[in-house]
Amino acid sequence: MNPLHTFHIPVMGTGFTIDSPIRVARYGISSVISLVDDSLIEDVRKFYATRYGESYTPIKKHDEDWRARRITEYLNLVDRIVNKQVENLKKTAFEAGSEITKYFEYLPDESPLKSLYNKMLSTRDASQKAAMQEELRTKVAPGRIDVNIMTKLDRLNVDKHGTQLPEEYSDALSALRGYAKSTLHSALILSAGFNRRLYSYIEEFKDFYADATGRFKKEIVLKVSDYRSAITQGKFLAKKGLWVSEFRVESGLNCGGHAFAGSGNLMGPILEEFKQKKQELVEQLGSMCRDAMKLKNMPLPEQIPPFRLTAQGGIGTANEDRFLKRHYQVVSTGWGSPFLLVPEAVQIDKDTLDRLAAAGEQDILLSDVSPLNVAFNNLRNSLSEIKKCTLITEGHPGSPCYLGHLANNTEFTKNPICTASRTYQKLKLEALKAMRLPKAEYDKEAAKVTSKACICAQLGDSVYKNENLNKKGGMFPAVCPGPNIAYFNRPASLKEMIDHIYGRINIMPFKNRPHMFIKELRLNIEQFEKLAKESTNSTLKQTDTKLEEFRQNLSDGVIYYRTLFPQILEETESTRQKLLEQLEECAEHIGRISATILPAASA
Repeated sequence: MNPLHTFHIPVMGTGFTIDSPIRVARYGISSVISLVDDSLIEDVRKFYATRYGESYTPIKKHDEDWRARRITEYLNLVDRIVNKQVENLKKTAFEAGSEITKYFEYLPDESPLKSLYNKMLSTRDASQKAAMQEELRTKVAPGRIDVNIMTKLDRLNVDKHGTQLPEEYSDALSALRGYAKSTLHSALILSAGFNRRLYSYIEEFKDFYADATGRFKKEIVLKVSDYRSAITQGKFLAKKGLWVSEFRVESGLNCGGHAFAGSGNLMGPILEEFKQKKQELVEQLGSMCRDAMKLKNMPLPEQIPPFRLTAQGGIGTANEDRFLKRHYQVVSTGWGSPFLLVPEAVQIDKDTLDRLAAAGEQDILLSDVSPLNVAFNNLRNSLSEIKKCTLITEGHPGSPCYLGHLANNTEFTKNPICTASRTYQKLKLEALKAMRLPKAEYDKEAAKVTSKACICAQLGDSVYKNENLNKKGGMFPAVCPGPNIAYFNRPASLKEMIDHIYGRINIMPFKNRPHMFIKELRLNIEQFEKLAKESTNSTLKQTDTKLEEFRQNLSDGVIYYRTLFPQILEETESTRQKLLEQLEECAEHIGRISATILPAASA
């Protein structure tokens, strides 16, 4: 599964990358489909079956194993469509603007396949040129059709009579089963933490085990925020004979979607730890994995498979991309938020696209809208936010809960409900009123309640709006860009974005954009300051310990970057000097917070 391209399109929301493989896989570009919303998946399956002339038999909610079956059928359809696209692409002529010409022109310049293509173009002998063109056709391969399961979303489901179904029908396990039964040869990306029940269930599917040659039909990829979580999860899987083929390091704050802030852990030091301990990790997990496979009487690969190290979160320039690959041996980089401005690659409606293109730094905020109570990167003026504020103003806060994937609260009800739902917010506000709080305190607490939004449905609304599909309850697209989106100011074609990534052009007009490492550091300092201020009303030693850990990690990060920044040879000397100056400003800011707030927290 070695990629032809050295970037990938990560999962974005529930709907933005729902059909990205159909849009870009034929060009060798890998992308990730979210498996959260099976209702959306079913609607998109119907849409594409109709478009490509395939038969469609609906799988209705509460049909036998409906969630897994919907996912399997959709992934199989995407697989067939992409394979058909690739076969058609191979048949096109090598001429300007043709599909096969795009395929090779999109490749990175250092690609051996790109070199062969360029050699063909310069060959004058007609027979030699024709032979080389046929050889190039045989080399065409699609990008991976990967899938993502957000492990925290593992709601137990009920049948049509309201009776709880067995655990294997939970959201996450059903999604896993749906993928495992599909025809795809690709990777499962597991994100948002450690779900033992889900990880144990992987054992039941043979496609996730290596064959005697060390190959996998389906690989396991862990999206992680630090080395410690990687080795903990990797060991758990290795003891079952399951190998992690890739560790996908993502910035905790300088990313899109849910932001897992951590305790001031920074991307540079995290990648450095992976780089330094890579061989140790391979040997440790490899030994465990082989022992487990022996116990299961499974064929053992001759060699321990390697794992890939990839990175994503805030990457915005070709120089940053090149540095990650050179210095940390990262084999692929994830470009998420910038692709929200590429309608050829993602499902994005025109209104949301225009709002994102116009968004500046002040328009992207780390919000409390997620019912998961995890910080969520949000667009201040999305239609979802506008609708939420309108409902609050009209005195009817909350949303109808059609999907319930984030229903996890039993404060007022026997069955879990979502904190973004109209039902929950009505009950919670009534409870607050009964407490007869002072107005200022009530307003503060009420704002916390009504801040939640229906992201499990509205993150898919862009698909319905863009494709003019019918949807119950109206369409108010939510979008979850990372802070990096503020530095791109217009929609881009697929070719333009690829050329930007590979440094062939530059579509970022902002000369004062901070380097991805500085931006992430600043975001963490803001989080540190916020937590420190909140702690002034707390005397808990646990709070003091957390703040000290946060401060120490930030300080260690500054020390690490003082040594690293002069080594970023992809940048000019003046840029490296500016990075060091900005780093010292960050160090001073950390010092001010520590001096003025931390003593108050520990008093």
